[in-house]
Amino acid sequence: MTEKVLMKGNEAFAEAAMRGGCKYYFGYPITPQSEIPEYMSRELPKRGGCFVQAESELGAINMTYGAGAAGGCVFISSSSPGIALMQEGLSFLASAEVPAVILNVSRCGPGIGGIQPGQADYFQVTRGGGNGDYHIPVFAPYNMQEAVNLIYEAPALAEKWRTPVILLADGMMGQMMEPVTLPPEKPMLQPQEIAPRKDWAITGWDDRGGQQNRRVVKSLRLQPEALEQHVEHLFARYAEAAPDFTRYEAVNLEGAEIVFVAYGTIARLTLEVMDMLAEQGIKAGLIRPISLWPFPEAAFDQICPSTKVVISAELSKGQLLDDVKRAVCGRFPVELIYRTGGIIPTSLEVTQKAKTILEGLK
Repeated sequence: MTEKVLMKGNEAFAEAAMRGGCKYYFGYPITPQSEIPEYMSRELPKRGGCFVQAESELGAINMTYGAGAAGGCVFISSSSPGIALMQEGLSFLASAEVPAVILNVSRCGPGIGGIQPGQADYFQVTRGGGNGDYHIPVFAPYNMQEAVNLIYEAPALAEKWRTPVILLADGMMGQMMEPVTLPPEKPMLQPQEIAPRKDWAITGWDDRGGQQNRRVVKSLRLQPEALEQHVEHLFARYAEAAPDFTRYEAVNLEGAEIVFVAYGTIARLTLEVMDMLAEQGIKAGLIRPISLWPFPEAAFDQICPSTKVVISAELSKGQLLDDVKRAVCGRFPVELIYRTGGIIPTSLEVTQKAKTILEGLK
């Protein structure tokens, strides 16, 4: 049954993962997501799951590779510098087609940076921070309820398409408290259920009775032709899976002079900015990408021809802007409103900057 409770973001994320069927968690504490491994260490063993605090983020991602290759449903979490350390492993997961759910409660950078919220991991998660030709689907919730819903859904999507799935939530979402409706618990997959359900998983030699049924999970392909064929296979799967992952919300686009594009915490602020502009006689709309990859380019076809400007609002120095420009494809002027360093702009600040941009176009 569902239940509505007041929870801190990080604890709600962890609870959603367990309710979504994740049985294995490998993690390492890092601000601002350290409450997740703390919560998992207490709650996951109670439900028959396995919690391991790794010696580092490198250990955590490679444990994920091993458990996932054996058919386990794995959830891991970290924050920006920790996710940076995991990039080699994420490339391995994508190449080997091993499902996993990865949560990045992102903070500001570059480098060690600070512990305040940030969105400057956009390139890292959408372009692939590891080596080679690959993509990983990325969801970016804008409130705790949406985060809970997406984390709950992610294990099934990862298994269906044999891909890791990333959720990008900023540090403010991890630390705030909101009421959330928790979904019903899905049963955790037991070891004896894996072999018949996942015909690719490494479940032991004796289960299948011989060399002819051997299963191999790998990312190494030394023959150039074989590797090229595998890359084409991966991208064909991405194209097939795109309808399952591509999501967005379009708000108030009809007749809008300004169309904002924003995700995560800054998208919540932008909704208030739209109301403030409306009080001053300026109609504004919002395209909120829920999936950052695949990027919802079709949403931009809904922008009215009379729109004067599209504004990318973000907590990074124009990383989202690149995808916005590509989706707009020269049809409208595109501008940027941003803050970095962990600073979240006020709604008044964004409203004034948007007005200045609009007036400069007249």
